[in-house]
Amino acid sequence: MRAGSFFFFSASNPGIELGGMMGESKSGILDKIPEPFRAKYIIIKSRTQYHEVISKFETSGFSFPLIAKPDVGERGQGVQKINSLEALVTYHIHTEATYLLQEFVDFPVELGVFYYRYPQSSNGIVSSIVMKDFLKVYGDGISTLQQLIEAYPRARFVKEYLFRAFANELEAIPTLQEEILLESIGNHCRGTTFLNANKLINEKLEAVFDKISKQIDGFYYGRYDLRCKSIEDLYEGKNIKIVELNGCGAEPAHIYQPGFSFWEGQKILLCHHKAMFEISMQNHKNGVAFRSFIQIKGDYKQYKKAIRAI
Repeated sequence: MRAGSFFFFSASNPGIELGGMMGESKSGILDKIPEPFRAKYIIIKSRTQYHEVISKFETSGFSFPLIAKPDVGERGQGVQKINSLEALVTYHIHTEATYLLQEFVDFPVELGVFYYRYPQSSNGIVSSIVMKDFLKVYGDGISTLQQLIEAYPRARFVKEYLFRAFANELEAIPTLQEEILLESIGNHCRGTTFLNANKLINEKLEAVFDKISKQIDGFYYGRYDLRCKSIEDLYEGKNIKIVELNGCGAEPAHIYQPGFSFWEGQKILLCHHKAMFEISMQNHKNGVAFRSFIQIKGDYKQYKKAIRAI
């Protein structure tokens, strides 16, 4: 009501489709990120012949493993770690969507860093950091891998996916305290535990993300998903690889730490939504138009079509 538009959020990030609420192109956003901080990728258009995919991979300089992800997607849908040429061909055959083949960044620390900056301000704010603890189980020297998966609640909820991924290892018995990494993709719906890491926020960190963000045309509000070698390197702005940048549809994900107060989480979300509104209004006053209902209707149709293709 205050904005005079249901779709005020579309002005939050003028350089991203709909501000990043839905249907945005991952490759389009990645292209805006400074090259030293961007995880490398190649794009595979829908309906590309599989032999062309193989040729593109062989000339890309990439090696396995790789991450395959739809160019337009949501909440980890269609994201898969590809370990071989055969797996790549299988993935390609079973998706009708345009997708990215992205380098697998094996840096040990994965974080989600929420950043926003008002258009009239010279410096931004890091408001949230989530550290991701990947889905894993530990052997007891007695139970099979299948039994360990079924006994662990976070794994049990995605057990059908895990049973397919570890089909040849389910009867193996891990040794006592042996760590078995079940999922290397840091997505909540794939069993990853989100941990509140806001204690890492300081002026040095904010300076690093100011430097990165100011080089991204039309970006003011969203969450970086990244991997880095260490927290020390993060503070120095080196050995950082951004695998995704999510716009106004993103959340300050530290609120999903197990045991985090529901009401405190709502308060934090409302504070972020207020910031998004204020940023959108400042951009609107600077000439950024809000999307109309007719435009949004077309955007939504295109988005649902892209999702169905995954």
